Amino acid sequence: MSEVMSVQWFPGHMAKTRRKIKEDLKLVDIVMELLDARVPQSSSNPVLREIIQNKPRVIVLNKCDLADSSQTARWITSYKEKGLTAIPVESKTGKGLPALYSAIRQELSEQRASWEKKGMIGRPIRVMVLGVPNVGKSSIINRMITGGSAGKAEVRDKPGVTRQNRWFTVGKGFELLDTPGVLWPKFEDPAVGEHLAFTGAVKDEILDMEGLAGRLLELLWDLYPQAVSTRYKLTLPAEPLPGHELLAMVGKKRGMLISGGEIDTERAAITVLDEFRGGKLGAITLEWAV
Repeated sequence: MSEVMSVQWFPGHMAKTRRKIKEDLKLVDIVMELLDARVPQSSSNPVLREIIQNKPRVIVLNKCDLADSSQTARWITSYKEKGLTAIPVESKTGKGLPALYSAIRQELSEQRASWEKKGMIGRPIRVMVLGVPNVGKSSIINRMITGGSAGKAEVRDKPGVTRQNRWFTVGKGFELLDTPGVLWPKFEDPAVGEHLAFTGAVKDEILDMEGLAGRLLELLWDLYPQAVSTRYKLTLPAEPLPGHELLAMVGKKRGMLISGGEIDTERAAITVLDEFRGGKLGAITLEWAV
């Protein structure tokens, strides 16, 4: 297997965002931390956890439709053992949102009882939505929004779209504070940077796409060989191949050739990453709960 790629990306606006999140924590009752269900560990920002500290928190395992359901169940159990509530959600369909509303209310049950004693009946629960870039914050907010909001959150399939904190009014007694996606200055574990790059949390423009796609194919071969074999109609040998050879096999099988019959591995790389991110290889989790 090839060496793990070194991936780092920390635009200047992220430091400012981090400061703003810290300031605005006092305005909210609870934090909703969105993780990518395919890479829960890598998409959990340690800097955000430091900022949040003792503020009540609910974890949302977003994009669970793209993840291996058996692994998602294991992650939920793992979080529960640590005293944390994790709810699987599909932001595209809204599946899991009723359970999320219930979990937030349950997490704040004592606080809500205190409000009622003070006559603050019907006071909305104020929720800060946090997560790394491209984890689906805006998609979930748009699923939760009612007509009384100030507008929809912008949704684009690229990291770093939301650049400012914005409030949204949601039905069922919630107000949401959307925040820009935040990474952290240095990925201590190179695999974390790689996993975030696989899922689109890091800008493709700064990456070696062919090297990244090759590494993804190596990992998929190890965890879900049948998915690679089925999607790309490949007969995989018993012994692992390096990523660049796997990528060449994909390109050749798909007829991605350039002048002289050479395989267009750049095009193959873009295809592999796009198809993984779009769930076309099946439901896959790259980080398994232990």
